[in-house]
Amino acid sequence: MNLDHLTLFVRLANTLNISAAGAELGLSPALASGHLNKLEQELGVRLVHRTTRKVSLTEEGKAFLPHAEELLNRVEQAKASVGMGAISPSGTLRITAPASFGCMHLMPAMKGFLAAYPDLSVDLHFSDSIIDMVEGGFDLAIRNASLQDSTLVARKLASDTRILCAAPDYIAQYGLPTHPKDLIHYQCINLGKIDSWTFRTPDGNVSIKPHGRVKTDNGEALRDASVAGLGIGLNSLWSVYQHLEQGTLIPVLSDFPLENTTAIWALYPSSRLVAPKVRAFIDYMIEYIGTPPYWE
Repeated sequence: MNLDHLTLFVRLANTLNISAAGAELGLSPALASGHLNKLEQELGVRLVHRTTRKVSLTEEGKAFLPHAEELLNRVEQAKASVGMGAISPSGTLRITAPASFGCMHLMPAMKGFLAAYPDLSVDLHFSDSIIDMVEGGFDLAIRNASLQDSTLVARKLASDTRILCAAPDYIAQYGLPTHPKDLIHYQCINLGKIDSWTFRTPDGNVSIKPHGRVKTDNGEALRDASVAGLGIGLNSLWSVYQHLEQGTLIPVLSDFPLENTTAIWALYPSSRLVAPKVRAFIDYMIEYIGTPPYWE
């Protein structure tokens, strides 16, 4: 079985675009299509559906994909065992990440990452919507949430401490709450679909339903609303740590820690062996962020 044909098929499964997959491997669209045709002829099955608008895997293609990935990875392992493996990961690494975290923490890390892996390119997609990795052709997704059951493999990059904070002017005008139950008297700025804030107190957990005139689905907007004095906001520490250092935000109810199950996760499609470029990025980010994270 021709390894070039297998490589083209695996890239096609990620990009769902024959021209794009071929371009990553230095192939013309015609040659890439020819590789795919020869692989299908050898296997005696159709691996992809082709239309004028898009390409998608057939059921046979979906079943064959993990075996093709494993075979290619085992070939790389075999080469590496005798010193023939690639010196460094290569190709294009496509990443989807939350907009706020991506802009604040991924982009600053890119200079060092690309310097460490000169044969790699990155294609970054920042969105606060949950993107389907397979449909979007992504190699890796960064998620800032509670980890749900998934067919994806997850590695934790960092903790995601959530804190309440407000602008000094807001606190000067309305005063500091002394107990979570006091929040009913304050404007609360909430994030997304979070419907309650749960605090640990000496008497047990206390859940508060935040109310306020401002709600947003974007972390940077939430932080900026807090800085602007629109109320007490539930922010991630990675988003507000610089403002806390500068004094433009003040911690609120720090004696009552918030219950929180979220973390910063790196997710990638499940397979027995992770692609070298994905492994390289995750390892780099874990070292870059540090333990504890630099924002803590």
